[in-house]
Amino acid sequence: MKLYADRAPTALRQFLTDVFVVVWIYVWVRLGLMLFDLIQKLAVPGQKLEGAGNGLADNLKGAGDKINGVPGVPDSVAAPFNSAADAARSLADAGRQQQEIINDLAWILAVMLIGFTVSAVVLVWLPLRIRWMRRAGSATRMRNATAGRDLLALRALATQPLGKLVKIDPDIAALWRKGDKQAVEALASLELRSLGLR
Repeated sequence: MKLYADRAPTALRQFLTDVFVVVWIYVWVRLGLMLFDLIQKLAVPGQKLEGAGNGLADNLKGAGDKINGVPGVPDSVAAPFNSAADAARSLADAGRQQQEIINDLAWILAVMLIGFTVSAVVLVWLPLRIRWMRRAGSATRMRNATAGRDLLALRALATQPLGKLVKIDPDIAALWRKGDKQAVEALASLELRSLGLR
């Protein structure tokens, strides 16, 4: 399999395109991670709410337990402290839920951003790159065989623009049919040049 063309302009273009794709992917992955971190900062109030709720609940529960430990004091005196502790735990749960929602949102948005932008380039670039590599690999194997030169010439007749074919010779198809060596060589060279090969 051939990765790059033999001819400098085509090889340079391919190399620069490959570098661009790698840089594109890197930049969008970094931006996705930055978006993730930015959205995660929205969870800070939830963390504070969870911490404050848990701290308040622990203090109220501790006060209720101390009141229950006093001899002769009825349990009903500690009941409001226990109820307030339960309410504080509800606040802490709300803070925890907010953090989970923000975490899920951060993941979804970051993955969507990275996935969309990277796939937009990769789904266009990768099939074209693979197609060229296969065609160039086949042409490289065929260019040294006599029958391969004929196949390259036939492919040039079938796929090259008419203007390029007429520049070789206005009657190029008839010459190829007769097996004219110069016509076959010119057509094969045209096909190889179109792929950036020698």
